[in-house]
Amino acid sequence: MPRLLRIAMREALSKRGVAVLVVPGDVGLARTDAKPETITATRSAVVPESDELDAAARALNAGSKVTILAGAGCRDAHDELVRLAGALQAPVVHTIRGKESVEPDNPFDVGMTGLLGFSSGYRAMEHCDTLLMLGTDFPYQQFFPKNATTVQVDLRGAQLGRRTKVDIPLVGGVKETIEALLPRLDPPRSGKHLDTMLTHYRRTRTELDGLATPSRGAAPVHPQYLARLLDDGADDDAVLIPDVGSPVVWAARYLRMNGRRRLLGSFNHGSMANALPQAIGAQATYPGRQVIALAGDGGLTMLMGELVTLGQMRLPVKVVVFNNSSLNFVELEMKAAGFVTFGTDLANPDFAAVGDALGVPGWRVEHSADLPKAVTEFLAHDGPAILDVVTERQELSIPPTITVEQAKGFALFAIRTVLSGRGTELIDLARTNMRQIF
Repeated sequence: MPRLLRIAMREALSKRGVAVLVVPGDVGLARTDAKPETITATRSAVVPESDELDAAARALNAGSKVTILAGAGCRDAHDELVRLAGALQAPVVHTIRGKESVEPDNPFDVGMTGLLGFSSGYRAMEHCDTLLMLGTDFPYQQFFPKNATTVQVDLRGAQLGRRTKVDIPLVGGVKETIEALLPRLDPPRSGKHLDTMLTHYRRTRTELDGLATPSRGAAPVHPQYLARLLDDGADDDAVLIPDVGSPVVWAARYLRMNGRRRLLGSFNHGSMANALPQAIGAQATYPGRQVIALAGDGGLTMLMGELVTLGQMRLPVKVVVFNNSSLNFVELEMKAAGFVTFGTDLANPDFAAVGDALGVPGWRVEHSADLPKAVTEFLAHDGPAILDVVTERQELSIPPTITVEQAKGFALFAIRTVLSGRGTELIDLARTNMRQIF
């Protein structure tokens, strides 16, 4: 039997609770009569070499405008990160995977950057002279500063320098590396850069919150308003799972993390329709916690059969549908590239009625005035439930900076849309987003 196949068989048997007897010269033979042993994984600390830490400290001490980009690798290093930001007087920009562990009780946090982020996070990175990357493989290369000295810390050496030029790469765990760096830093330092970025963040946060308001009259619901109400109503330890696409944008901007909530998603692979199946797994794993799936209508319809699973297993997942009758994020990408939107329309059913038919009680909301009461009743329901909210299709999830190519593409989209006889779409677009422009 090939050696790799025997290794795979041994691992599979071990996972099934079958003890494996290791024999010299072989990879192991299964003993079904043996009692499996419980093995507890040990924890390791990985610290960079002293001379490498000294080089990083010199770069950080020399910087007058240091910004920290913190990712998922900071999960167990929240307090150390806050101490480091205070010592460096550095604003902290977080990634989407780092949001749940970096954002809570962090007076130095200035939000996100990248396509999902907003302007304060972008500005904090754009204006720094030294960038410290902690536990992140941030993929949006266009959002890195152009001329900053970059120090990157990651437990996975293969990630160092993958996205941007790195001047000082450090292989190490974030927590232990910070602890080793702190004594090497020279206080005090100017807080001007930090103060400027915190002021910008507060202004940006106010502007974003100003968009999370009820729509006027019979207009569809603003998705920001729906996200804000979900954030207000969700439990303090809720597990929140947005679909890939525009629900991730609203989750990134409006769901607040407090150290107990979890924010999960397909943040690495960007797999569509992730929210409902991931929510089923999360609810089965944590039966006593509130699990909320923020589903796009395109994502839900791809795997709508999983609603049967909720009804049959009585898993109390709360499914919220951002129902804009379109593959919304795809439309945004097409507009930015200059294409007239095509093939993105969705002829949706009444998702609340579908839920009712499958044994998952449904609520449907078409107007903002009805949303607060529906959200409260929906979240309080004892069992699985679905909330179908008709949201504004033309809402633009504008990134923190617009490239020249995107501006040209959007102008080309506008011209082509008018020439194709769909000028009313531009009028709807302007009407919906006028409040974001002025």
